[in-house]
Amino acid sequence: MSKTPGVRLPLSRRGFLKGVGAAAVVVEGGILRAADNASQLPQDLGNGPITGEVKINLLINGKDRAVTVEPRTTLLSALRDRLDPPVTGPKLVCDAGACGACTVLIEGKPACACNILAIDAIGKKITTVEGLGTPEHMSPLQSAFVEHDAMMCGFCTPGFVTSVSALLVKNPTPTLEQVRQATHGNFCRCGTYPRVFEAALAVKK
Repeated sequence: MSKTPGVRLPLSRRGFLKGVGAAAVVVEGGILRAADNASQLPQDLGNGPITGEVKINLLINGKDRAVTVEPRTTLLSALRDRLDPPVTGPKLVCDAGACGACTVLIEGKPACACNILAIDAIGKKITTVEGLGTPEHMSPLQSAFVEHDAMMCGFCTPGFVTSVSALLVKNPTPTLEQVRQATHGNFCRCGTYPRVFEAALAVKK
């Protein structure tokens, strides 16, 4: 299901696996476009099927991070389970791209990390909630989430912050309806949506 045009990745995991090592997922103009990324793969892999584990580099929050993955390893698993130290802002909840807890930015656009293979994110700029601000130096949106008490358990909060951050870059003065649309792929079991919307609207420029 798409959150906003060009945001959610509707392909099945089987569909991703069929294209392992052959295409990168690029969200552009509301349509998923396959882009050859064979040149980004380690040279010793050749052009045949990829099996076993392979060491790749991912650009995460502005840093080049080396990680060893299997072809089937999702970006979410690579971030949380394979990196050292791990990147744990994106959360594993539904593992089906339906709840938005694992939302990251791929080239500035929100996407579910559980629906993307790590090997298909090679060469892409990946931004997680950690890359948007720190506890000591929060972004304006993160500060607004704190000020407006836009969280309860906090488990879904990173996904909301990431989705709204992308919206504000594209549209610094969104309406309430636009904020709702940008976050309709993010699910909050605690029901803090009104506070989330307040926080998003509070940082309008």
